Amino acid sequence: MFEKARIKLTLWYLLIIMVISVIFSLVIYSGINKELERFERAQNMRFRREQQLMLPNPVPLELHNIDTQTIREARMRLTVTLIIINFGILGLAGISGYFLAGRTLNPIKEMVDDQNRFITDASHELRTPLTSLKTSIEVNLRNKNLTLDQAKTLIESNLEDVESLQVLSDGLIKLTYYQKPSGNISFEKNSTKEIINSAISKVETIASENKIKINTKIKEVSVAGDRKSLIELFTILLDNAIKYSKKNSSITITARKENNKALITVRDEGVGISEKDIPHVFDRFYRAEKSRSKGNVSGYGLGLSIAKKIVQMHNGTISVESEKDKGTTFTIIL
Repeated sequence: MFEKARIKLTLWYLLIIMVISVIFSLVIYSGINKELERFERAQNMRFRREQQLMLPNPVPLELHNIDTQTIREARMRLTVTLIIINFGILGLAGISGYFLAGRTLNPIKEMVDDQNRFITDASHELRTPLTSLKTSIEVNLRNKNLTLDQAKTLIESNLEDVESLQVLSDGLIKLTYYQKPSGNISFEKNSTKEIINSAISKVETIASENKIKINTKIKEVSVAGDRKSLIELFTILLDNAIKYSKKNSSITITARKENNKALITVRDEGVGISEKDIPHVFDRFYRAEKSRSKGNVSGYGLGLSIAKKIVQMHNGTISVESEKDKGTTFTIIL
């Protein structure tokens, strides 16, 4: 599809360039031809004047014919030269146009490929709970001796799948929202301390249930951004840290000013991330190996993708360092 579009765009580039080139060539030919005609007229007038005045040393007739022949040859050479130049421009424009068309279409191709991957990934993730729902309902509908207790168990199981679908759809909506340009989002000065404390308040119940302590070492720094998005960012990072932390461990958040920017780190003492997984932790729907997932961690691998989109929306950077069984540190610069 994109190869055909690239060829079409190249042809349009060629058409535009050649129209301009031909017009420019005609202008050059017209200008030089007028000068040649003026020169030819001047020569003719000089010849006639000398003949009329019967000057002692008039211009010989054969020399006059040579001048006329030279002008004709000059016109011919000019025409051939302009044709060769236009063919040269055609070749160069074809190569350059094809290259430029590729560069022009590449961002669109990447966007479409990313959109197709998104649809494929989302469809794959949606298929599992939907298949589970469909199968359990069909099996139990065929059971003529279905009891009330069995029906309740079925409904409870289906409710879990529905909640799973809701979590997935909410994640997809958030990811789509943060992928949009930030033109409609108002940036204002925010206190990092207030933002981080707001995020901590959202996860402290889960942290308490898992016997995980959250420590803060926050120096007051103002950052420009959307308050709601920034709270979402640190909530995701804290929730992620809690999921992969061991019981009776701690999570430490630090914030300080460095080179007129806010540098925030979120460090846990959890199971860590293997070296081969680190390049993919921000990929959509990516889940690390089972040793990190611990078998009981819920989610679809969208959280860190959303976190990265929020950071990019704020023209910041996010990076990760980790060591197996020693913990993980996320560093955000805003």
